[in-house]
Amino acid sequence: MTVTAANLAAPHIPVLLDEVIAALAPAPDETHVDGTYGAGGYSRALLAKGARVLAFDRDPDAIAVAQPDAHLTLVEACFGDMAAHIDAPVDGVTLDIGVSSMQLDQAARGFSFQSDGPLDMRMAQDGMTAADFLNTADEADIADVIYRYGEEPKSRRIARAIVAARPLTRTTDLANIVRRACGYKPHDKKDPATRTFQALRIHINRELEELEKGLAAAELVLKPGGRLAVVTFHSLEDRIVKTFLRDRSGNTPAGSRHVPDLSASAPAPTFAKLSKAIRASEAEIERNPRARSATLRAATRIPSPAWGDAPTAITHADVTNKVRIDL
Repeated sequence: MTVTAANLAAPHIPVLLDEVIAALAPAPDETHVDGTYGAGGYSRALLAKGARVLAFDRDPDAIAVAQPDAHLTLVEACFGDMAAHIDAPVDGVTLDIGVSSMQLDQAARGFSFQSDGPLDMRMAQDGMTAADFLNTADEADIADVIYRYGEEPKSRRIARAIVAARPLTRTTDLANIVRRACGYKPHDKKDPATRTFQALRIHINRELEELEKGLAAAELVLKPGGRLAVVTFHSLEDRIVKTFLRDRSGNTPAGSRHVPDLSASAPAPTFAKLSKAIRASEAEIERNPRARSATLRAATRIPSPAWGDAPTAITHADVTNKVRIDL
């Protein structure tokens, strides 16, 4: 099927748009990076302020339907690779992490269990699909992914049910397997399949690794005084952003007898935080329910060399250390 704006279903509504633009403070003739172009909401707002925009998206569908503009340059690539495409420091970087409404609303992409579709979940539409992983991975590996990236306490029970039901090819089949494994009842408040689908999507697209790369790349490409704005939608993402900005602003906590002290050996701070975390207002949540879980963190680049490979206090591999309790 040829991808057009008309067949991408409901448009993606950028969350916290006013707050993001306020944090970025774009001015005429500045250059800004939109690391997650999607439907172009942030890019259009930046262009309206007179800025030039270099926009990245790994999804070829997003690039295919992008609206042309003389001051907009589109790059089909992951935002973690932005430094390879930028030859001069920029004034701002914005990242809207996670899956877009356009991707969720297309059943053929396999991101959602609201409509039946193939178990795909690939943002870039290449490489391993969710079905490939579920039908070939060890039960323990499946359980680890569901637990780590979905924070699902019944991950081992779900993984056992998945392996018993292989091969899996459809989103509704997987959702039903998860529901049965969790003892889901129709009147339950939250569908347990949500956590498993989130976990698989994050794993297939290496989203947390990409976020870490994107933050480090933003540190490299921003000029002194440049602004960074990052919108996240769940605790795993937000924890990485929060920790990155805490460390890069010189607020790494002192060590203890259990945790090594990284503060004394850390390089000079590279960011000054603009404010505390910002969340959507009730009015915005009413207009756009997706905004309910959104968190904006923003910072300004200060003139110190980028840390490069310097250690940080947290990585995607240890975003959670809770104990699994299912049998």
